Amino acid sequence: MDSPAPTDAPKTVDALIKRAETVGASDVHLQTTPTGLNVMFRMDGLLAKVEDFEGELAERIRGRIKYLAKLQTWQDAVPQDGRIPKDEVKARKDIRVATYPTVTGEKIVLRLFQQTEVPTLDALNHTSGVAEQLRHLLAQPAGLLLLTGPAGGGKTTTIYACINELMSSGDRHIITIEDPVEQVISGVMQTEVNEAQGLDYPKAARHLLRQDPQVLVLGEVRDDETAQIAVRTALTGHLVISTLHAGSCRGVFERLWTMVPDPFTVASSVSLVINQRLVRSFCESCAGKGCADCLDTGFRGRVPISEWVKVDDHLRDNLRKSGPSIVEPSGGSLSKQAFTLVEQGVTSEAEIQRVTGTG
Repeated sequence: MDSPAPTDAPKTVDALIKRAETVGASDVHLQTTPTGLNVMFRMDGLLAKVEDFEGELAERIRGRIKYLAKLQTWQDAVPQDGRIPKDEVKARKDIRVATYPTVTGEKIVLRLFQQTEVPTLDALNHTSGVAEQLRHLLAQPAGLLLLTGPAGGGKTTTIYACINELMSSGDRHIITIEDPVEQVISGVMQTEVNEAQGLDYPKAARHLLRQDPQVLVLGEVRDDETAQIAVRTALTGHLVISTLHAGSCRGVFERLWTMVPDPFTVASSVSLVINQRLVRSFCESCAGKGCADCLDTGFRGRVPISEWVKVDDHLRDNLRKSGPSIVEPSGGSLSKQAFTLVEQGVTSEAEIQRVTGTG
């Protein structure tokens, strides 16, 4: 991309955002260096080098972004957060902006919410019968669904697909508590966490339960109080959907065992646990060789791999007797599913090793 004239920061910022959207980047990283500004796009979970800007233009780019996000343009010694309205830069959706001071200068990250429509369960192409398990649970009046996996593993996208599935029936009151709200869904009561003003997950959940929800979506179980609210809400006739960082299906139960005073209530409330990852797939334009469409990475787009545990009466009894140690996932392990993708020519062994940690 040819750089505009040194004073044309607005066109440069617009061009960067347009290019990021075109290649499907989720974030734009701008790192100040001693000589200018280093720009990288986060594509399919990994950073790819895009361009360097130097001198006056680099300074003007940073100032332009902070101005659009209504941040203090002169302030670079403390973190700041803001949002750029989509119309200001001709983007598809509003852009979240976060700045942070580093030893080489200010770092700015632009978060692009590329998804314009709420996905369906079928569109996610989940493996190992996960979509069937989700549909069965979502048809129930009560229960607790927990998704686990690393950041950027597609958990939020799966949750939005679940909300879409619930909305198709149109007969249940759905309330969400998110950080942040990534997509606004018509007909759903959505709340965004604002810890700076005292609105965290537990406080929001306590108050929103008075709004008579039939379905409560918690973006994340971060602490003991939220875990106890999720378990108690599921036990009192509500459907609860959330995420919990644990790394495995068994790990979800192990964490809940320590977060909830009465682990027997965990066994009674949890209905389904899904451990999910996203694996990069080969770029269709170059068949993995590297091209402009994929920023020479050879990959473009990701597909999910998942293992799951459905908690039936038999497993509940065993959990009460023996605890989480007896939990084993269904539908095949993550690594087994991942290597099936290699055999199908969807991805590479090196990508599988990167995502699952297995060789």
